[in-house]
Amino acid sequence: MKVLVAYYSETGNTERVARAIRREASKKHEYHLTIIDEITPDEVNNYDVVFLGSPYHSANLATPVRRLLRSLPKPPKYKLAGFYTHSVVSPAHLADTRNSFNTWAGRCLATFGNVCKRRNIDFLGCFNYEGGPSSLVQEFIKSNVFQNESAEAWQEYIK
Repeated sequence: MKVLVAYYSETGNTERVARAIRREASKKHEYHLTIIDEITPDEVNNYDVVFLGSPYHSANLATPVRRLLRSLPKPPKYKLAGFYTHSVVSPAHLADTRNSFNTWAGRCLATFGNVCKRRNIDFLGCFNYEGGPSSLVQEFIKSNVFQNESAEAWQEYIK
């Protein structure tokens, strides 16, 4: 089986997940690891399984990933699995975590699912990974999400 792992990463979190998927895929399958900008939509049809990875941007997948998804060939010859990284607050930190996750990263799964449905792609599912936020994202989270939380809650989140 031929496996493609294609990703877009800005801080390295998404790349780390992509490399972990590649390590597992390489144990039993032929694989190719690449960044999103180095693969064309038509090349995707050369694989049996495609993993697409993205950080979340404005509660959705990053633009380069959405652009590739929208231009994938029909009918597809591959199955698709998605993954995305985020720095959304985990359950231990806020009482209303589900609302926090939906606000900040909630459209990522829906975007994968909706595009796969419209393009008749066999969607294997999606997983998300909470990675460390960049310094700019940390500032945003601290001032917008943790503004009413204790200093201890903030330190626990950063840890």
